[in-house]
Amino acid sequence: MSDDQASRPYVLGVDLDGVCGDYTAAFRAVVAQETGVSEESLPLLRSWDFAEWGMSAEDFERLHFLAVSEHRILRSMPVIDDTSETLWRLSDTGIWIRVITHRLYVNWTHATAIADTVGWLDRARIPYRDICFLGAKPEVEADLYIDDGPHNVEALRASGNQVIVFDAPYNQHLDGPRAHDWLECEQLVLADAAERGFELQVQLPGLEAGTDRLGS
Repeated sequence: MSDDQASRPYVLGVDLDGVCGDYTAAFRAVVAQETGVSEESLPLLRSWDFAEWGMSAEDFERLHFLAVSEHRILRSMPVIDDTSETLWRLSDTGIWIRVITHRLYVNWTHATAIADTVGWLDRARIPYRDICFLGAKPEVEADLYIDDGPHNVEALRASGNQVIVFDAPYNQHLDGPRAHDWLECEQLVLADAAERGFELQVQLPGLEAGTDRLGS
């Protein structure tokens, strides 16, 4: 282990939309309501630009603004299965969870986006040590990232960063490592930390601390 690794925790950079929260499902409900179409007519297997939903870039910006400012999807978005439980287990080993999200995408909604994001994280019982609201993710120091956005993954890797691709229909062209769910993420994260020489405090079965924190 290097002196740097011995003096600091392993940092995991975690994206929110499409990784911790089901943005597609939340946005789909808003688009259906605002445009008067059925949710079933908006396929979940969509590309990054929502071309299958018949939206232009201008349509997306308008509907995303309404989704954040009026429908408040950032505080009510469904949580992806096993997100909280897995991140708590990783946090309990000593891994530093750093939430990194580009939720300040639309002007005039920043205060709402920040407040709703923090509230959502609390209600979803997702542990984190710090949170960064920014688009240029290579500027954030982490040992490993989990992201679904093709442009984010490509930019991070171009800067020499290690990234787990969180599986989605719009990122199938990206090389692995790839995780289809949070349980696969957990194994990849632990393997990466071990390979780098970080010492983690693994919990013994049946002795997990604070299991009531996941209750309702």
